[in-house]
Amino acid sequence: MLSQTQQQTDTGPSLESKQRIAAPVMQDFTKRAFQCLGLPAGDATTIADLIVESDLIGADAHGIFRLPQYTRRLREGGINPSPSITVKRTGGATAMVDGDNGMGHLVMRVATRTAISLARESGVGWVGVRGSNHAGPASLYPAMAVAEGMIGLYTAVASANHMAIWGGSEPLLGTNPLAIGIPAGREAPVILDVATTAVSYGTIKRYALEGLSIPEGWMVDRQTGAPMTDPQERDRGLLLPMGGYKGSGLALVLGLLAGPLNAAAFGREVVDINLDSTSATNTGHAIIALDIKRFVEPTEFKNAVDRFVRDFRQSERLPGVGRIRLPGEDRTTRRQDRLSNGIPMAQALRDTLNDLGASLGIGTI
Repeated sequence: MLSQTQQQTDTGPSLESKQRIAAPVMQDFTKRAFQCLGLPAGDATTIADLIVESDLIGADAHGIFRLPQYTRRLREGGINPSPSITVKRTGGATAMVDGDNGMGHLVMRVATRTAISLARESGVGWVGVRGSNHAGPASLYPAMAVAEGMIGLYTAVASANHMAIWGGSEPLLGTNPLAIGIPAGREAPVILDVATTAVSYGTIKRYALEGLSIPEGWMVDRQTGAPMTDPQERDRGLLLPMGGYKGSGLALVLGLLAGPLNAAAFGREVVDINLDSTSATNTGHAIIALDIKRFVEPTEFKNAVDRFVRDFRQSERLPGVGRIRLPGEDRTTRRQDRLSNGIPMAQALRDTLNDLGASLGIGTI
């Protein structure tokens, strides 16, 4: 689930002007790109499916848009194409996953499955991750727990620092996301996915690719503190935290849970994947799965979620508000639309992907 601001970027004339590409076409192109770079066929398929799932749910800045960056790091040695991912059980409800510098999507699928297995056994499963990489939108992984009838919670140290601690001017914090997934009955699952910054850095890059201006309130000049609206100048800017000092504090504590707790990178140790394609990032993540039946009968809980969701949605609105949107419901309808009608893609991104396809000898998309 993207923030309200991010969701609005996928509506209106800009969406209408984009071409629609069928999800299977994108999956096949992505899979073949990874296979060309030495990934085993099964791993390439898994990662391609998760990348395109990101586009299906509307996380466009974390889907196939990222493919050129992933392939560049694979080509230049920054990512291990054939990792030996290990899982170490550290307690009754805990485990540590070492990703051996593999693709983050692959590592996090292992970690999430481990957390779900622990939760079935112990009621809760907390899995820490080190030695990983960028893994796409945060919501992918709690959604896996939701699909198993569980609650999921995920966080990570972002793959670059674009925010300062509140009051600072040095970029020592990332967008460090928080995603929580809660099953419902007949209603769509409640899935909250938020960066701790006002907007994700991937969205800034997508605006730059599409030649768009960014709204005031997303970035400031790190030297002057003045608002920035040109995404092409992003290298001299800082992302602003959501909610002022609260977002800064949340980014800090989430980073400590996903980074140092797992012996993974944090603060000055973080490798900026936008600038460095050769160094291992040692990205840290944390995924928690919670078995609902340890607290309440699952159907009773899901019915209660449905009831509250409907109550909130149907509550009285402020003047000028067309409808009340809850975390996850637009994700569900967007996915259905994109499965049926194709995924919107700007021509600039399609041109970039076609250049990549030509360089890899896999054709165009």
